[in-house]
Amino acid sequence: MKAKNKVGFAVIGLGNIAQSSVLPAFARCKRAKLAALVSRDRKKAAKLARLYKAPKSYSNEEYAACLANPEVAAVYIATPQGEHLEFTVHAAEAGKHVLCEKPLAANVEQSAQMVEACERHGVLLMTAYRKYFEPSTLFLKKLIHDGKLGKIDVIHTAFSELHGPSSPAWLRDAQLAGGGPMMDLGVYCVNTSRWLVEEDPVEASARVWTHDTTRYREVEEGLTFCLQFASGLVVQGSSTYSSAMSSFIYVQGTKGWVCLSPAFAFEEERRLSGKINGRWLEKRFKLIDEFAPEIEAFAKAIQHNDTVAADGLQGHRDMIILRALYDSARNQEPVDIRY
Repeated sequence: MKAKNKVGFAVIGLGNIAQSSVLPAFARCKRAKLAALVSRDRKKAAKLARLYKAPKSYSNEEYAACLANPEVAAVYIATPQGEHLEFTVHAAEAGKHVLCEKPLAANVEQSAQMVEACERHGVLLMTAYRKYFEPSTLFLKKLIHDGKLGKIDVIHTAFSELHGPSSPAWLRDAQLAGGGPMMDLGVYCVNTSRWLVEEDPVEASARVWTHDTTRYREVEEGLTFCLQFASGLVVQGSSTYSSAMSSFIYVQGTKGWVCLSPAFAFEEERRLSGKINGRWLEKRFKLIDEFAPEIEAFAKAIQHNDTVAADGLQGHRDMIILRALYDSARNQEPVDIRY
């Protein structure tokens, strides 16, 4: 596709995820291009704009000028989630489509405002859930959808990282992060599980723990949870900042079981194994760029005036579920989930 016909993106927030994954992904996109970069550090934005060949760069204070740039049709928001609301609302008001990193916001009230603003101004809002476009989870979803595993009984899932003194401080800031590892990592466990089975949970229960009370004064260090579904499905999961990088999703049904691990981190190849109707299944999925496919899908939806599967409503529903989990942990009792 010619450059002039590509969807121009401004990337907002130039931290670790933007530099390691988002910005490099545009070189592999056929429908999308970098039009501008925005950072609280003006010099940093200019430097990275030169590196990634973005025509324009702006500071946060110049965001209005960025949105007035006719080459910018959409924004990719990669800031801490406590800042998502403000950047999203301003983009929507300017008629720009919004692709926003997960979790969609720091709390349910913010995510609701984001969805409402984008609907009111007629722009697309997409939550950056990579798993909707990643081959191994698509393969697992097809196994479930085609009935290969039978009736799904239980899903076990986890996503954890080991955070040391050098980990970003904002991840432990309740206002910016909204919570601890459950917000940052566990949201993948919640969203992917319900996406795989195309069903939403009706009851949540959870417990949190904090061993290092000095570092984790505002957010949990770890959380374990259980989600009950109307169909009888149970999802059990956990997420912590105090164990080695690990992630998996284990699905068991009446005809067999399948485990995908690593399931959520994007730095390693995927390995899927299982046993279905007495026959072993083993499959490897090579390492790919998981960010370019979601950017491409969003750009295609913009070009064709279409919808996206991982839309703002899905991100908002996950925020509702996360709130129920935190409420359960705080009150030490199960909580009904009301959407």
